[in-house]
Amino acid sequence: MKFAKILIASTLAAAAFSAAPALAKDWATTGVIVAMEGAYAPWNLTDSSGAIVGFEPDLMKVMCDHMKVKCTIVPSDFDTIIEGLNSGKFDAVMDSLSITPERQKVIAFSIPYANTPAGFETLKGSSLENLPGTGTNLALTGDPAKDKAAVDKFRDEFKGKTIGVQASTVYTKFLDDNFKDIATIREYDKTSERDLDVVNGRIDAGFDDGTAEGAAFAAPGNENLEYTGPQIGGGIWGPGQGVGLRQSDADLKALFDDAIKAALADGTIKKLSEKWFKIDVSP
Repeated sequence: MKFAKILIASTLAAAAFSAAPALAKDWATTGVIVAMEGAYAPWNLTDSSGAIVGFEPDLMKVMCDHMKVKCTIVPSDFDTIIEGLNSGKFDAVMDSLSITPERQKVIAFSIPYANTPAGFETLKGSSLENLPGTGTNLALTGDPAKDKAAVDKFRDEFKGKTIGVQASTVYTKFLDDNFKDIATIREYDKTSERDLDVVNGRIDAGFDDGTAEGAAFAAPGNENLEYTGPQIGGGIWGPGQGVGLRQSDADLKALFDDAIKAALADGTIKKLSEKWFKIDVSP
């Protein structure tokens, strides 16, 4: 579940782009180019052959078959993925992209196809093991003032600690809002780099989407990683993850919305999420 940086220049460029008159495309003829990072397992990851696989590539194929359009995956760095979408490098983004008010100012979204919690990871036996709330679910609103009492139950445990997080995500903002005054927040380009630092004791904890952490725990060398503290969900992360689209492509949004509704109705999203995440992430 991710959140790209939105600079003023990008906002202005996107506004100008979306304001310009656009000719409707025949998507069945042109096809749809879909950007994914290819490095956020199990949502999307790059296999040994160089192909991008995972929950989102599988779901994309089902949706594009329903839409009767040819979809092609292209890799993109996450921190420039919204800029690339609005500049026309590709037509859609599927990269565990959280639907947030900030993003909705510069891009459009399909209806959500997933909604997942997030939480802390640490090393087994560390001082942060079994934080208050471990094994429970915690719903937060996203308003630090309203959420303060709930966060305070485990916040003090992080005094003087270092927490790692992937840069440009919704999780970075959460940590900045709630922990930056008492802990060091270290940002990483790749979640695998953060996990390695937790394993080797260079940082005390990581924070990420619970499904991504679950995949990391199963990777070789990460056997001593574990969840600590509650799994955090609720309005704080918005309605969920959706397909990112240009605001001018209302017709493509309608196609994706219809395909997601069909994939929810026939159980496809439930089936694919249980395959890749071992849990149902249907919104």
